[in-house]
Amino acid sequence: MKLLCGIIVLTCVPLALARNDVAYPSEKVSEFLVEKLDVTTLPSGIRPKREKGKKTFGDYGYVTRKVDEKEVLLETPHGGSQIAIRLLEQDASGIYVCVEAQGESASDGHIQRVRLLKRKGADDLLKSRESRKEFNGCPAVGGEADDSRISMY
Repeated sequence: MKLLCGIIVLTCVPLALARNDVAYPSEKVSEFLVEKLDVTTLPSGIRPKREKGKKTFGDYGYVTRKVDEKEVLLETPHGGSQIAIRLLEQDASGIYVCVEAQGESASDGHIQRVRLLKRKGADDLLKSRESRKEFNGCPAVGGEADDSRISMY
């Protein structure tokens, strides 16, 4: 019985994992990020205030100031605040980026985080989450340590 369960697990797990692999573009990745990143999944000190029905930089009216192979610079619709996204690494598990911005409030200051961008399907938006992988070129700076605003009380 244990042998049968082991065979079933060894057969099904690779198939399930293979179905979840979504190809990411190998060219014009920076432009892809601007169009497909769900900005509501960025850290609270960086993302815009949530508005119903808005998910991408375009929805929020961000203006692209610079796009090259490794970096994107975006500016808020009213000017002033900027978000920089720098490509660090791309593999089958997703796209690692360094996201930098000036925090919304003076207490937030400069914020910099490594984020892993993933999507489930070819038509889905890229979701951002904190990366466990570290990069020398992007140490965590500013913001809250775990990016949560939950009170202890």
